[in-house]
Amino acid sequence: VQLQASGGGLVQAGGFLRLSCGVSRIIFSAYDMAWYRQAPGKERELVASITSGGGTTYENSVKGRFIISRSNAEDAVYLQMNSLKPEDTAVYYCSTVERGRRRWGQGTLVTVSS
Repeated sequence: VQLQASGGGLVQAGGFLRLSCGVSRIIFSAYDMAWYRQAPGKERELVASITSGGGTTYENSVKGRFIISRSNAEDAVYLQMNSLKPEDTAVYYCSTVERGRRRWGQGTLVTVSS
């Protein structure tokens, strides 16, 4: 599988960004997808996930602000991030489990200034 994330950048607190992740070399529609993030000095954490059927889950701190979605036509997963906070600053990774192993894209940096 190949996972290519994009859309990160520098934004002021209260702003928004939309991350995209293009996925190839798998039958995308059959796979659950997720976004993780890793802030400086912290462990990587799950931000949001979406099943192949479209069911979603969110980490508590992003509920009501972030929306994960997918397009099976475009083989892509998205993360709409609204009302961004400085504590959202991190490298964001899209991910899936393929052949029993969690796979990662290269990450995209999101920096939220106060």
